[in-house]
Amino acid sequence: MNVVIAPSILSADFGKLAAEVESVVEAGCDWIHIDVMDGHFVPNITMGPQVVSVLRSRFSCTLDVHLMVQSPEQVIPAFADAGADIITIHKEATPHVHRALQMIRGQGVKAGLALNPATELDGLTYVDDMIDLLLIMTVNPGFGGQIFIPATIEKIRSARERLIRSNHGDVPIEVDGGINASTIQRARGAGADIFVAGSAIFGEDNRKAAIDALRAAVG
Repeated sequence: MNVVIAPSILSADFGKLAAEVESVVEAGCDWIHIDVMDGHFVPNITMGPQVVSVLRSRFSCTLDVHLMVQSPEQVIPAFADAGADIITIHKEATPHVHRALQMIRGQGVKAGLALNPATELDGLTYVDDMIDLLLIMTVNPGFGGQIFIPATIEKIRSARERLIRSNHGDVPIEVDGGINASTIQRARGAGADIFVAGSAIFGEDNRKAAIDALRAAVG
């Protein structure tokens, strides 16, 4: 899969969110990553389906919704109706992973599964044929601006090998947390395809230069 750069609006200025998203779309990003936090699965509270709906009405790019919420089954339909292209749930957030992935696909939306840094890859067992995306967290979820956890590089590599062995080598691996021009190169080398970057993009005045620098780092 070609490299996908997905700016996370968690690092955007919410006082001018539409303009912030427009700036990265015009700068050449591929997807927009939307971090949804509920104050239970992770400490912070961020945004709901209304934000997705507004962005869908303004932009045609892929909206990548990352549900960091407990019992995601309760909100999947609302985010699908709002216009999400991809909905990713956490393996740790529900005992009914299979059902939740079925719900997402039943809404006509691509389904992703996220694993926290300390979650074993065994979380893929029995559902690797139901996912359109595997998200490996490279920081602990819940806060922006964290430092990339080096041990996740080996986890990315192991995940890629596991997907290939199970005949699902075409499933892209997304990484989220601490992505910059240095860490993106290492993650790409380990087998990642989709790179969520927050402060590395929104923290820069020149968004195009920031996105170009990330692409250049992975050649």
